[in-house]
Amino acid sequence: MSKTVRQIQSLLKVFESRKMAALLLLGFASGLPLLLIGTTLKAWMTEEQVDLGAIGWFSLASLPYSFKFLWSPLLDRFTLPFLGRRRGWLILMQIALMVAIALMAFQQPKQALQLLAINAIVIAFLSATQDIAADAYRTDVLTELEMGAGAAVFILGYRMALLVAGSLGLILADRMPWSSVYLLMAGMMIIGIFGCLFAPEPGQISPPASLAEAVILPFGEFFQRKGVIRALLILVFITLYKLGDALLSNMATPFLLTVGFQLIRINPIGRGEGCETFGDILDWFPTNPN
Repeated sequence: MSKTVRQIQSLLKVFESRKMAALLLLGFASGLPLLLIGTTLKAWMTEEQVDLGAIGWFSLASLPYSFKFLWSPLLDRFTLPFLGRRRGWLILMQIALMVAIALMAFQQPKQALQLLAINAIVIAFLSATQDIAADAYRTDVLTELEMGAGAAVFILGYRMALLVAGSLGLILADRMPWSSVYLLMAGMMIIGIFGCLFAPEPGQISPPASLAEAVILPFGEFFQRKGVIRALLILVFITLYKLGDALLSNMATPFLLTVGFQLIRINPIGRGEGCETFGDILDWFPTNPN
């Protein structure tokens, strides 16, 4: 029994560490931009009566998330002159995201669709780059025994951000203008900035000596360890396994709004019992005149 108690105490100490608190905040910052150029943005465009075909094409704005491996070696090779090898990139991307998300508040989806698309692509690129630095930081700062707990805490923060950007964002949009919603979401990036400043600096790890070393050696080691055929199958699986879900959910929000659902009804918090109670908390917000 005493051995079990010691194991539990040891586990709790892992979650009580400063690095875990920092990972929770960094996970929140990592997840916040995703739905702001996805479900939440499509809901805004649908309410502005943007053509459904154009809304569908906006799914391509998230392509930087799929292709971030192309520039990830640059972040591994080069270090900014502040806050260390990983945190420097993190805080730069977070500040840039705060500005880019705030700019979304001044867009006019029906009148200037091209500017909105450019803004969304910029947010996706900055967010994907932040994800690269966050994943690298997590790998550097955690010991082997902390990897599982660290990943769980990071994903917890990520999921919390999805609820804020998706569920809470849609509920607030039912009570205030969309521009105010996006300004509020931009302000929430301060959580990630605080997490970055609070996060401990990992131990010194030498960066690759060249871009070739940053790109070729990892791929070479992966193919050598797994074998060419098996490695290719793994990469294809990683690329395609969520394709069906992506295609299915792509136009779900515009469809639900088109057939008459309210914003508060098409988000996870607004489904099931108790949704009226959550909505009542926000009754002091003025109703969106749009």
